[in-house]
Amino acid sequence: MTEWPRTADGVVVVAKTMQAVVVHGPEDYRLEQVPVPTRGPGELLVKVEAVGICASDLKCYHGAAKFWGDEHRPAWTQTQVIPGHEFVGLVEELDDAARQRWGVEVGDRVTAEQIVPDWTCRYCMRGDYHMCQRHDMFGFKRATPGAMAEYMIYGTDSIVHKISRDIPAAHAAFVEPLSCALHAAERADIRFEDVVVVAGAGPIGLGAIAGAKAKGAGTIVALDMIDSKLDLARACGADVTLNLKDEDALARIREMTDGYGADVYIEATGHPSAVGQGLNLLRKLGTFVEYSVFGSDVSVDWSIISDDKELNVLGAHLGKNTWPAAIKLIESGTLPLDRICSKQLPISKFQEGLDTVADGSSSVKVSLIPDALYRP
Repeated sequence: MTEWPRTADGVVVVAKTMQAVVVHGPEDYRLEQVPVPTRGPGELLVKVEAVGICASDLKCYHGAAKFWGDEHRPAWTQTQVIPGHEFVGLVEELDDAARQRWGVEVGDRVTAEQIVPDWTCRYCMRGDYHMCQRHDMFGFKRATPGAMAEYMIYGTDSIVHKISRDIPAAHAAFVEPLSCALHAAERADIRFEDVVVVAGAGPIGLGAIAGAKAKGAGTIVALDMIDSKLDLARACGADVTLNLKDEDALARIREMTDGYGADVYIEATGHPSAVGQGLNLLRKLGTFVEYSVFGSDVSVDWSIISDDKELNVLGAHLGKNTWPAAIKLIESGTLPLDRICSKQLPISKFQEGLDTVADGSSSVKVSLIPDALYRP
């Protein structure tokens, strides 16, 4: 860990400016020198080690997720924000209040959940902090800048977790999408011997497969259109993999289930066609879990949900109470994280990172590393 100079009372003296990606609008993200954030009472100053690029980052970049002020749906991101909500870093500076709140010390590797709840709204008071009515969100709002930078602040309302320094930083940063995927598996209420179909073998889909395996699913079927991702799905616990370019998934699932259909379908592609596919693949009284960010509206025949099958259709958002399990799974070494976290780039090449995620075929999880820490 870098040993920074300190003042007489022990406060770290860091550089006055830092490298950061700044949002100026759709398809207008710029690498800039900005002031290093100043830690307030009870907060953590964290030296960023790695930040993953999420599909929602990409949708925001292209404007599909809407920028602040759009009248058609709630805003996802504001301008003049540093993006990045999948991150890990080292504690560089804290005070006794932060030490007592989170049980961390200088040099500890820490991550924070992407939502910053207010802890006072109706949802928070009922334990559903992930749906906080008045929350902030790292990397989307000016009040909580994200991690595509050299430093960031974890505010006093943040949910902070420690994670081992014995694993690569890019692997540790995968805790955010993995926690989301585990939440999707929990929402599915998977039972022993269930046939679980996971659409999409990207970061969320692979995590959902691992979660379904841990929940005791009888047969896990992964759907994708890229063979290398289906190979990864098997490594994460899928029993059957189907390439939708080559096989009729509906016919295969019916064949596997004596004509009934799957018990559970987890949608993790963000493609509108996967929604109708899932409704058709499920048996009567089956469970559909949606965990995607769509770039456009989706239309389906709702009579399948009601009159035909009486389906349980559930949404899933963030990773309520699943971060400790995700951290444990990452630290166990059971997931093929070298293959999942397949590409790391310096932050100065953030555009290449966004373009790689947009391509979707060459890498699963792309991470950015501050230039000063990047080692090719």
